[in-house]
Amino acid sequence: MSAAPPDNDVLWARGIVKSHHGTPALRGVSLGVREGEVLAVTGTRGSGKSTLLGCLSARLPVDEGELWFNGTPVHDLTPARRERLRLRHFGHVGSEPHLVPELTARENVALPLLLAGTGRKTAYTAAAEWLDRLDVADCAALRPAELRQNQRQRIAVARALAPLPPVVLADDPGAPLHREEREQVLRILASAARSHRLTLVLATHDPEPAGQADRTLTLVDGLLTAAPAAPSETGSTAVSAAR
Repeated sequence: MSAAPPDNDVLWARGIVKSHHGTPALRGVSLGVREGEVLAVTGTRGSGKSTLLGCLSARLPVDEGELWFNGTPVHDLTPARRERLRLRHFGHVGSEPHLVPELTARENVALPLLLAGTGRKTAYTAAAEWLDRLDVADCAALRPAELRQNQRQRIAVARALAPLPPVVLADDPGAPLHREEREQVLRILASAARSHRLTLVLATHDPEPAGQADRTLTLVDGLLTAAPAAPSETGSTAVSAAR
């Protein structure tokens, strides 16, 4: 019998299994993420981090298991309803910016707001505010081809945050940035999540960004474990991340 997810978990997964063309990516992952929590998922390349974020964001259907968002059983939704859920409630930042080349930076950031029905003036005001917070306000009128890679990535982060979605999934968002820029962008992501009560799930193969998180989990070959305990702590490492 299926158990209901905890009331304070905005995301809740149990026994998620996902394969790509017969190759296992997730092998029974269970976890719960609370509203407003900043969760880091670390692991080497190929450990299943991107697949996990794809499932949590409703972009990828799970092969087995349960996935819930705010009490909604995502695993039972049709592809069309999953897509609507994703567009309305999830923001995403990848390791590549994937901006619309024909649009300016301001238009790219405003786009998800406009698609959601926000008025043009309000959408553009929000876009300008987030471009300023990401230190790319001077790029507002430029198109992606006119920008450097680090500027495009900052604009992609602004686009994910501007609608203030309940959940932001960030898949190695600092990958194209130098260390100082990477740390600044990750601080802005974590700060925005906490100040606006957004839930942030950050996947990275670099353990450093995990310092911005409230909690860190590790994926190893599609299996999820808790972060290793500090030397002063005793007891074995937890193997279940579900609440």
